[in-house]
Amino acid sequence: MGKERLMPERSKSSSVSNLPLILDIDDFKGDFSFDALFGNLVNELLPSFQEEEADTAGGHGLGGTEALPNGHARASSDAAKFAQGDSIPLFPEVDALLSLFKDSCKELIDLRKQVDGKLYNLKKEVSTQDAKHRKTLTELEKGVDGLFDSFARLDSRISSVGQTAAKIGDHLQSADAQRETASQTIELVKYLMEFNSSPGDLMELSPLFSDDSRVAEAASIAQKLRSFAEEDIARAVPSVVGSATASRGLEVAVANLQEYCNELENRLLSRFDAASQRRELSTMSECAKILSQFNRGSSAMQHYVATRPMFIDVEIMNSDTRLVLGDQGSQASPSNVARGLSSLYKEITDTVRKEAATIMAVFPSPNDVMSILVQRVLEQRVTALLDKLLVKPSLVNPPPMEEGGLLLYLRMLAVAYEKTQELARELRAVGCGDLDVEGLTESLFSSHMDEYPEHEQASLGQLYQAKLDELRAENQNVSDSTGTIGRSKGASVASSHQQISVAVVTEFVRWNEEALTRCTLFSSQPATLAANVKAVFTCLLDQVSQYITDGLERARDSLTEAATMRERFVLGTNLSRRVAAAAASAAEAAAAAGESSFRSFMVAVQRCGSSVAIVQQYFANSISRLLLPVDGAHAASCEEMATAMSSAEGAAYKGLQQCIETVMAEVERLLSAEQKATDYRSPDDGMAPDHRPTNACTRVVAYLSRVLEAAFTALEGLNKQAFLTELGNRLYKGLLNHWQKFTFNPSGGLRLKRDITEYGEFVRSFNAPSVDEKFELLGILANVFIVAPESLSSLFEGTPSIRKDAQRFIQLREDYKSAKLASRLSSLWSGSG
Repeated sequence: MGKERLMPERSKSSSVSNLPLILDIDDFKGDFSFDALFGNLVNELLPSFQEEEADTAGGHGLGGTEALPNGHARASSDAAKFAQGDSIPLFPEVDALLSLFKDSCKELIDLRKQVDGKLYNLKKEVSTQDAKHRKTLTELEKGVDGLFDSFARLDSRISSVGQTAAKIGDHLQSADAQRETASQTIELVKYLMEFNSSPGDLMELSPLFSDDSRVAEAASIAQKLRSFAEEDIARAVPSVVGSATASRGLEVAVANLQEYCNELENRLLSRFDAASQRRELSTMSECAKILSQFNRGSSAMQHYVATRPMFIDVEIMNSDTRLVLGDQGSQASPSNVARGLSSLYKEITDTVRKEAATIMAVFPSPNDVMSILVQRVLEQRVTALLDKLLVKPSLVNPPPMEEGGLLLYLRMLAVAYEKTQELARELRAVGCGDLDVEGLTESLFSSHMDEYPEHEQASLGQLYQAKLDELRAENQNVSDSTGTIGRSKGASVASSHQQISVAVVTEFVRWNEEALTRCTLFSSQPATLAANVKAVFTCLLDQVSQYITDGLERARDSLTEAATMRERFVLGTNLSRRVAAAAASAAEAAAAAGESSFRSFMVAVQRCGSSVAIVQQYFANSISRLLLPVDGAHAASCEEMATAMSSAEGAAYKGLQQCIETVMAEVERLLSAEQKATDYRSPDDGMAPDHRPTNACTRVVAYLSRVLEAAFTALEGLNKQAFLTELGNRLYKGLLNHWQKFTFNPSGGLRLKRDITEYGEFVRSFNAPSVDEKFELLGILANVFIVAPESLSSLFEGTPSIRKDAQRFIQLREDYKSAKLASRLSSLWSGSG
């Protein structure tokens, strides 16, 4: 709708202000625009409005002029106003516009009334049509409900008819089945009468039972007849003569049927064998299908399996033995047996796989046949080989190590078990029906598994004893070759004893690892595995404990022998020079023996620690994971390991005490031999005092440095700290007792202080604070020989703990009596008490 449509219509001959407006209702439909309506109303009265609208649409004119509808230009409103002056009204069209608007309002009101009237009429018409529509819908709903009811009745009727038809069909089918059964029963009774004619007479039978082309039908009927007759005999109660007679008659039929079935079965088996020789699978399948009616075909299946060449050919069995065990009289090794078993079991698997293809094509129940075949393979062919391969040795009289010992049997058992298990898995993959092939394989080794743990422990014991015998023989050869040359000087006391070897302990662990592998192989249940592992690990603990304990005891024997040598050459003082020289030489030899024994024992302790660490690492890496699944097993083994090593710890502790005794004995010997009275009581000859350590101190420190080097290397952790602390305390006490034998002047006191400094610097390498403190107090204590008598009391003001030792040291002063120190210091001692 454009502007022309919204233009109000007027009479051309009428005045503008008098003509009524003609507004059409259609003007307000569609894209109605109030601005367009208003513009069309005032265009004739307000030309300038039209011109401005044109300007807006088409652009400005020339200068300040505007175009009128008649084509004349006029000046702008401002110019007109200026030309006309104040006499012309500002908006002269207002009256016309008011009249126009009033007329427009009247027409709009009329239009609204027309529209309201039309709306009323439309509403009334719509209401009437809606009532008619609702009435129509109600009638349709009633019709649809009736239609649904009709369909429901029809469906019910159809269902009833269908059920009736099904019942009729069932009755007809039942009647037909009864008719068929009756017909078959008549036939069966006729055949049963033929078999019931006379005992053993099978010549007058129907042609059905002699026709080779109808063997399957004859077999089926014979089985039905026999089943019927046997059931009748079982139900019959001979309470009357008639029933007893009937039973006797059926017994004749049963006997004849059994004879016929046996003859027919044998005939079919002969035909099956002939077809098998010719590889006629179709004929074999036909025979097997018929034979399945006789005892579910068990005779055919058993017969087929039993006639396989691998069960009846003696040469095949002998070939199995040669392949696995080698030539007769030769000693088979586990590796050769493993290769032989792998080859043999592969051949068996290939043979069974080929037979499986034939069985699948021939027999109606191939899984049953495969079960029988695999069972026969394991129970006959494999068992025959295992009986020759595995001869269980006696635990009372085990085979000697020269023949392999118990270990050879266990290795053979492990190889045979592992390879046979692999065979079982391969046979399972080929197919063995419902046969528990894994359980059957386990049963083949049941007699060996019953005493396996005992054989494993006995084998480890046999290996251990053989190793000890080997080590003793080696040690004896070394002793015989070296003779007594070195020992005559006392330097080789320890060398005559067998030393602990970490390599030997590692070999013990290697044996145990091999046994552990067999335990894991043979034990499928966690509890059984844990028990076997614990038993095997206990053997290792016993072996290592006994071996290192014996080694420590032998090293202790060396220390004891060295101590005996020292005591043997402790002589009196009133000796000739010759005897004293011989005694000194013997003492030197004893000292050398003691030092050698000390080093030997430290080596033994070090190797003992390494051996224990190897066992602990083996337990952590291999044993723990097998014991953890069973409650308490891991903790029990840990406790058992600690108990087993306690004997070695006891021997080590005693030996370390002997080492301290050996060291202190030599320290005392050196002090006694090298310390001179003039060392601490040098003459006052005006010469400068000697600030060097005494010769005895130098010798002792040199000895300790040399001998303790082995201890620093061998001992670790708390063991090292405890040993050096104990040695330091013993050295402290020994030096105190040694210095009680001498008299000191001031210069001797300085020399003593130098010795104490030397000893203190050495013991600082012990890293023992308590020992360091004692030697520091010794340095303070030495001052009692240096200071003047009147200054003695001031020495102990800060260290009252050493007053008791100081009291003894002061008595060793050269001027103790002359200076009357006893009375002078009596107040000091009484105060300290």
